Amino acid sequence: MQTDNKILEVNNLKMYFPVYSRGVFPRHIANVQAVDDISFFVRKGETMGLVGESGCGKTTTGRAIIRLYAPTAGQVIYEGQDVTKIKGKDLRLIRRRIQMVFQDPYSSLNPRMTAGNIVGEPMIVHKLVKGRGEFRDQVRDLFQTVGLNAAMTDRYPHEFSGGQRQRIGVARALAVRPSLIICDEPVSALDVSIQAQILNLLEDLQAQFDLTFIFIAHDLSVVRHMSDRVAVMYLGKIVEIASREELYENPLHPYTKALMSAVPIPDPSVERKRERIVLLGDVPSPLHPPSGCRFHTRCPIAIDICNQVDPEWREVSPNHWVACHRV
Repeated sequence: MQTDNKILEVNNLKMYFPVYSRGVFPRHIANVQAVDDISFFVRKGETMGLVGESGCGKTTTGRAIIRLYAPTAGQVIYEGQDVTKIKGKDLRLIRRRIQMVFQDPYSSLNPRMTAGNIVGEPMIVHKLVKGRGEFRDQVRDLFQTVGLNAAMTDRYPHEFSGGQRQRIGVARALAVRPSLIICDEPVSALDVSIQAQILNLLEDLQAQFDLTFIFIAHDLSVVRHMSDRVAVMYLGKIVEIASREELYENPLHPYTKALMSAVPIPDPSVERKRERIVLLGDVPSPLHPPSGCRFHTRCPIAIDICNQVDPEWREVSPNHWVACHRV
């Protein structure tokens, strides 16, 4: 796999959440395997898409990378430094370089702070401004950068629309001049017309500030528009990684094919003729995931080995990786 100019490398990342029994003396009885042994890398300046059904571990992966969750195992190497092994001042420095835009623009902003203070607080924490005048000027510049009127800095979050709140979230992420931004479904809570505005804003900011994105979403159309490469997740595992063009034109894993078949096509004649793959059953619980390939309980082409052996991660064509016994 070509790994030149990589800014982030995730190796064998695991994120388990312990489950305890009830009672006077609770004991550890199981683990929710939210993320289970995934590996990928991100090149500087690209957008890496992370897609899958709700509950597959996308958001947990993003939060483990930025150490909002302490990973159970594995490495998160950012610019040559293992994020999982640092703490204190070194961790704060890393978090200045990696920022996150959260999914819900309503709950991710402190309702008791003005928008200007929300955007400017990271600059104070990281000591990037000197004096009140510079603070005010920087905040006004950030508001204008994300398409907000600088006169709005003294308003509170409840005085903004959903799209405006998400712009405030983007401005807050930009405040500390990061190089990598994890976008956790940044448009899923917004109206369709507003989604396009936020996506265009993110693309413009990426070009203007030379940003790298990890773009988490379940909307495959949005991911196709934004991403350079795409990783597909299912029940805590990455099952396929390829470039955007390769993945959408030649999906290989049966789960990826099912996802692609659910994406609507604007042309009615093409939509009527194409094959629709409907998966049977429900997604298994990450508390007790299936043995072997985790997708075998819903896979239309599963064979005996699929429920016994976890498939190997293989490069089936240049830069196109898949984990499936049948590919």
